[in-house]
Formats: sequence, structure tokens, C-alpha cells
Amino acid sequence: MGDRVKDKVVVVTGAGRGIGRGIAILMAEEGAKVVVNDLGGAVDGSGGAQTPADEVVAEIKAKGGEAVANYESVATVEGGEKIIQTAIDSFGKLDVLVNNAGILRDRMIFNMTPEEWDAVIKVHLYGVFNCSKPAAVLFRQQRSGCIISMSSTSGLIGNSGQANYGAAKAGIAGFTRVIARDLGRYGVRCNYIAPGAGTRMTLSDEVLAARQIRADRGLSGGSQQPRRAGPGDPDDVAPLVVWLASDAAVNINGQGFGAAGGNYSLYQQPAPMKTIIKEGRWTLDELDAILPSTLMAGLVNPAPLQPPKE
Repeated sequence: MGDRVKDKVVVVTGAGRGIGRGIAILMAEEGAKVVVNDLGGAVDGSGGAQTPADEVVAEIKAKGGEAVANYESVATVEGGEKIIQTAIDSFGKLDVLVNNAGILRDRMIFNMTPEEWDAVIKVHLYGVFNCSKPAAVLFRQQRSGCIISMSSTSGLIGNSGQANYGAAKAGIAGFTRVIARDLGRYGVRCNYIAPGAGTRMTLSDEVLAARQIRADRGLSGGSQQPRRAGPGDPDDVAPLVVWLASDAAVNINGQGFGAAGGNYSLYQQPAPMKTIIKEGRWTLDELDAILPSTLMAGLVNPAPLQPPKE
């Protein structure tokens, strides 16, 4: 057992499997008391079971750590509040919130239903708000705390067939940059991570088939992180999360990171790459003359026009 987050109370949502499970276990191994939240549903968010969260809690306790299970859905305000309250009721305080819970309902935008859009937005984007809001109230009062949320290259860069997921994940990045400014003055730090790992969300038969179709059509997969021979192990993300939750990262706030296998990255903050300037309004004729050799120079279409199928 280590002591990097010794005696900190940590909530990890979606911690019954995959990346969340690895985070919860390493947090406990480094001395934290952990609330293991997981609805126990399928990849698409349907159903529910207590077994995934219970198994992680049992694994933590078998190693001498402290943990309790929570089975609430992050997709509701009430669920988020109950998740945070579990930390208070069980351990008397909260120091770290890791927003990790997620689902997938991939579909090309022209086939996506409103229900598929809403379900993913509710779990990812609403879920981050639903848990962060009550946590932020506590953190502001105690003038300390840490929120780490999972974004994705699907939102930061783009990935075909994931309009709902990408919109939510881009929203999480923007949300994090804003609340980092809202809460930083109170000693609270907020960062996001875009993880890359082989989980049931990324290696299901449906996801792999869709990925192959996109590759066959020459559509960009989105990720610009350095490639490894295969997807990273879910547990590879946990060390970065634990380090960011530790006191070593006390001044790291409002930042975005990538974590895929042994590759950790710092994401560039959004900023203008090029600018053209004139006094007054540009005319269309002027733009015809100047844009191709300035702002538009070197731009690559991630999904070029394809010939129609026979």
C-alpha cells in the first residue's frame, strides 16, 4: 500500500469495470477511502446490477483497503447528490471526485434517434454536472478538493459515428475549463483526461465493426495520440488520475491530458492558429483572394467525398 492519497475520500463513478475499476483500486492502494459507484448496466446504459460495484469493493477490502459501493445513476440530479452523500455518510468528507461513468449508442447522425442522443448526453455531460455540482458545494466550503473528468478524443478531435458521445465529451472539456476558473480561487482544481484503452466500450463487436467500416471508407478515427501495437490496458490510465488527485498536483488546474497505454500527453489549450486582419469588414472578393493562401492553407478534410455505392 502507498500513501500518495492517504486518508483522502474519493468518489469514482462508473468504477465497476474498465478504466473506473482500475482508478478505484489504485486509489485504495495509495491510501484513499473509495466510493465505488456503478449502475451496473450494459454498454448502452440499459439494465442495472449491483455485482460490478460489489466485486470492486470486495477486491479493495481483500487488499486491506476501505471502500463502499453505490449503485445510483449519474444521469439524474438525485443520483448525483446521493453518490456524493454516500461519501459523507460513509467517511465523513469528500476530497476527490472522478467523473468516469459512460455509455455508448453510436450511430451516424442521419440515423441517430433523439433517444440515442439524449441517453448519451444525460450520462456523460449531465452526469458530470450532476456529480460535480454537489461536490463543488462541499469543496468551496472546505476550500479544497479535486475534480477529474473523462473526456475523449472523439470530442476533442472527432470520430465518425459518435455525434452524441463526441458532443458530450467536448462539453466535458469546456465544462472543466470553466469550473477550474470558478473553483480555483477556493483551492479546488479541475482537470480532464482523454483516455485510450481496450474496454467493453471500445472493443465490443459492434464498435469494432463500425471502426472497420469507417477505415474502409477512409474516414478519420480521430485519435492523434501516438499509436501502440494494440489498445492500452484500462489500468494504464489510473496512475495519471491518482497523481492528479495527490498533493503533488496542487497547482495543476484547468488542464487536459491524454492517457493511452504508456503514452501520457498534455493537450494544447484552444487558441487561434492563424489570423488575418483588416480595418473594417472583409468583402467576399477579398476573402476569395486571401483565404486559400492563409487561414485555409494546408487544411485536410477528415472525411473527403466518397463515390456513391453501386
